[in-house]
Amino acid sequence: MAEADPDLLRSPPPVPAPPSPAPPSLAAQVRTAVIWRSGSQVLTQIVSWCSTLIVIRLLAPQDYGLFAMAQVMLVLLSTMNGWGLASALIREEHVTEERLRQTLGMLILLNFGLSLTQFLAAPLVALWFDEPMVTQLLRVQALLYLAVPFTALSHAILSRRMDFRRPAQVRLAAAVVGAGTALTGALSGWGVWTLVAAPMMMMLTEAVGMTRAARAPIWPSFRFAGAGHIAGFGGVMTATQIFWFIQSQADVMIAGRVLDPHSLGVYTTGLFLAQLLASKFVPPINEVAYAAYSRQRGEGQSQLIAPALLATVRLVMLVALPAYAGIAVVAPVLVPVLLGRQWLEIVPLLPILSAAMAMMTLQILFAPATNASGVPMAALRITMIGSVVMPSAFFIGSHFGLTGFAWGWVGGMAVLMLATVRLSGRIIGVTIGGLARAILPPLAAALAMAAGVALLLAALPPLPDIAALALAVVLGVGLYGGALHLIAPDRLAEALRFARNRNHADDADEAAEALPLV
Repeated sequence: MAEADPDLLRSPPPVPAPPSPAPPSLAAQVRTAVIWRSGSQVLTQIVSWCSTLIVIRLLAPQDYGLFAMAQVMLVLLSTMNGWGLASALIREEHVTEERLRQTLGMLILLNFGLSLTQFLAAPLVALWFDEPMVTQLLRVQALLYLAVPFTALSHAILSRRMDFRRPAQVRLAAAVVGAGTALTGALSGWGVWTLVAAPMMMMLTEAVGMTRAARAPIWPSFRFAGAGHIAGFGGVMTATQIFWFIQSQADVMIAGRVLDPHSLGVYTTGLFLAQLLASKFVPPINEVAYAAYSRQRGEGQSQLIAPALLATVRLVMLVALPAYAGIAVVAPVLVPVLLGRQWLEIVPLLPILSAAMAMMTLQILFAPATNASGVPMAALRITMIGSVVMPSAFFIGSHFGLTGFAWGWVGGMAVLMLATVRLSGRIIGVTIGGLARAILPPLAAALAMAAGVALLLAALPPLPDIAALALAVVLGVGLYGGALHLIAPDRLAEALRFARNRNHADDADEAAEALPLV
């Protein structure tokens, strides 16, 4: 029998595996995160506002009044619900399964305590407002805290991975569930319980969805050895939130004592309109920024946080400054189109409030950088300053009616912004000169745009408000883009580079300068 060819008996040489694709860069992850987080925020708000506008027409004003009374305690206790504990995990270099279970245990104990506190204190709140129904509302809403631990922990886990796609999908699904619940309740005659049931269903949906998306542990550990630094970091962030509550709610607390209900409604509605950008769309960017800054620090690149923050400022103010300038100048036609002519008293407030919100937008961009740098005390000090400055400004403004409160925002935010730049900039390494170079080009272009739009509105013949608004928006976009191209064409190029995820810088410092939020 012929012998087999030994070459045929040998194993074939191994075929080299194709090279695995390189993991996405931090820049690519940030770009994707911003798109998903901000984009989902827009869709979520659209769903929420559409259902809200329908529900408002179906419920009675007293339903909203009762709900607002209950919200006072809910908002206060929510500042202590432990999101800071979960946020501490984002900046950790290594996180074990045991650490996750310990954090979950802390969150469960804390939120159970808040739930019990609200349940027991509900009659006292009802007595303060002289509305017995508030007791029932608060006691049912006490269940909301039980969902927080699972949502907060899952959010921290996904933020560490720079995965904002799945949380965005979960939040959108929760918004749809909440909207469906609200419409069902309003159409079925649930009254004020509609406003209670909708957020509860949203929280439950988000807790389940986020836990599944993050594959987070659901069994807590109540042995906290070695987790003291997480509790300390979370405690500082919780204290920050409490002072933020005082700072941000002082105007309504004071205005409610000196203004009649009609004037208070005008003021709060105007403030809501002016704050849309700062309160709804900047926080998602800060959420991504905090995760990205923490990643940089964990990789030993803390020196890149300052240029990254400046890049974030350039990107955000590129959009925010023309938005605020536009709101200020088109207020006479914007208010009747969005809210109706019965809200025209808001018009003189919007230009003042827009100036304040521009400063506020810049000021709130600093906290993620200082927290990620391991100095949460900086944000705490700033909110402590704000908890004195803002109430003082509103108290002074209260002597001058509605516009006095608006100017109180301007004066208070000017002081608070300067304090933030000085204290936080020293920690991060951001100079006033660097900040000015980041802000001045879009500011100059926005002011030029506002002047051109103001001239257009003054020269227009009588037109329907919506037609005048459309013309103003078209002209404003063109003027701003043209002015910015003349003043600082590199800003438009930087924004396009970020949108396209192209970065050709060779060294880390140049990369940080070129990539927002990285």
